[in-house]
Amino acid sequence: MTTPNTTLPAAIQATRQDFNSASAGRIHYYADTAASGRPLLLIHSINAAPSAIEMKPLFEHYRAQRPVYALDLPGFGHSDRSKRRYSPELFAGVIAEFLEQVVKVPADVAAFSLGCEFAARATLQQPALVHSLTLLSPTGFNLRGLPTGKAAERAYQFLSVPVVNDGLFSLLTTRASIKFFYNQAFVNGIPPELIDYAHATTHQPGAKYAPLYFLSGQLFTPQAGETLYSKLTVPVLVLYDRDPNIDFHELPDFLGRHPNWLAQRIVPTRGMPQWERPAETAAAMTHFWATRAA
Repeated sequence: MTTPNTTLPAAIQATRQDFNSASAGRIHYYADTAASGRPLLLIHSINAAPSAIEMKPLFEHYRAQRPVYALDLPGFGHSDRSKRRYSPELFAGVIAEFLEQVVKVPADVAAFSLGCEFAARATLQQPALVHSLTLLSPTGFNLRGLPTGKAAERAYQFLSVPVVNDGLFSLLTTRASIKFFYNQAFVNGIPPELIDYAHATTHQPGAKYAPLYFLSGQLFTPQAGETLYSKLTVPVLVLYDRDPNIDFHELPDFLGRHPNWLAQRIVPTRGMPQWERPAETAAAMTHFWATRAA
């Protein structure tokens, strides 16, 4: 188990605590529980440099209105970054444990990108503790398939060679590379704090271990629409527009077959509506909770 990152600043200025996950060790989270109401749990994405900062605009918007929690998923931020196997089951299990051990009452859950698949999986594990789901630019509706099974394992075996992964991770986490990837995700200018924090969090001990599983494709659920999303019975809101890394080709047909799902475009955005259009994103979520998930 890795120790807390003492040199990494807080992603959000709020109360910070840890809980002990049976499967993933020490998990860090941010909380503001001063307000009353149904809790909101925020789940970040998975890439080379994610953390709870990805969900900061929603945390700040809602913290005066209701209890709000934001996780650093295992392998990222201030959570345990041990060298181990990272999997969809591990991430989903942590979310489910957090709902059961910390939140303890039905919550609205909002997740981003690949985090949406983990949130859906956790909801299937703890359906009584999830009141609704909001999915921001969710993966799982791509027309193009992703490497799975043996192909993903082979990719990981290649990436797990130290001389390969050290060089690749170092290249991906320079300020220039981070700015390049964020530039694809924004129509307008990139908030400097995102670049600064991404650079800081990727230069902590153990920072490369979890991203290697992402880069090899092992964290995606094959046919997530049918294997995960179609099984959800809670109200679900999808907020999306364009995304440089994924598409939503299968989403319209899926919506037509699942009446508990609703989608709204947040225009113009390129994958991070919570940062680029925070007011519109929050308005859509609030309206959804008041009308479809009351």
